[in-house]
Amino acid sequence: MVKYLLLRIANYALLLFIAVSLAWVLAQTQLHPRQLFEVRTPPLNPQSIENILRAANVSDHVPLWDRYTTWLRGVFLHWDWGTSPGGGDVGDEIGRRIWVSFRLVTIGWLLGTFIGVALGAWSAVRQYRISDRVVTALVLILVATPSYVTGEVSKMVATVINKQVGFQLFLFLGEKSTGTLPSYPLADVVDRIQHMVLPTLVLTLLGLAGLQRLQRGLMLDALGSDFVRTARAKGLRENKAVMKHALRTALIPTGTYFAFQAATLFVGATYTERIFDFQGMGIYGVDTISQQNINGVVAVTAFGGMCYLMGAILADLMVAFLDPRVRLS
Repeated sequence: MVKYLLLRIANYALLLFIAVSLAWVLAQTQLHPRQLFEVRTPPLNPQSIENILRAANVSDHVPLWDRYTTWLRGVFLHWDWGTSPGGGDVGDEIGRRIWVSFRLVTIGWLLGTFIGVALGAWSAVRQYRISDRVVTALVLILVATPSYVTGEVSKMVATVINKQVGFQLFLFLGEKSTGTLPSYPLADVVDRIQHMVLPTLVLTLLGLAGLQRLQRGLMLDALGSDFVRTARAKGLRENKAVMKHALRTALIPTGTYFAFQAATLFVGATYTERIFDFQGMGIYGVDTISQQNINGVVAVTAFGGMCYLMGAILADLMVAFLDPRVRLS
């Protein structure tokens, strides 16, 4: 088990190093931070621009190989991911935004997964009944609705509810309020919860929609398989046949999907972060490209790759746990 995990981690680490190095080359050759300084008003001295770019290790006047080796030394020897053209430390910015994304996506991801799997299995057992058709129709509407539309509609509904109740029950701009908070106990905690409700609801709805469709199809295949029919023919109670045999088999592909979905959410919740003004990893990844922030782009790529690495390992473990035919040895 330990040997297997170490080999997988070594393999994924090598792939991650290659992918991040390629991303570094693309960012260095395709992004042009020099242009950001050349169009400033009043204009900057060319030598001053060159000094700024060399300090960030993104000057196109320095050979590419020299920049690459400097970057490697900084990362591996000092865990230094460089600075942005404006002078901010990329590592500090990444460290701050990781926890913003973590707080934003974790609850929504877990709720969406649990509800989506439960709804998918339940609707498969009740195939073609009214309840199955209603759930399927509602889920298809969610699947067909873009995430930014879902977010904006939730804000409109929350605004109406706030007006009806006469106070700000839902808050949806940023992680917390910027003004003076009320003086009652745990006011800061309550304020953060009020800001988290809507984005968590949106992420939950988006997550359960895709998982419900996936789990329903997998569950229908499992219910029609030979081993489930044999279990029923031998007198096994329906609930045991469904839960012990059909559901466990249907959860094997879902486990892989679950693991990789967790990996992508940290850098994939861009629309939700933008709509609700959360300064997380997703929006930072978009901003680094628009701001020609080479070191930021590479750091976000490395973080996303690390999330995929963890997702791949988690997927292997979940498949081994759910499928008795697989052993990590």
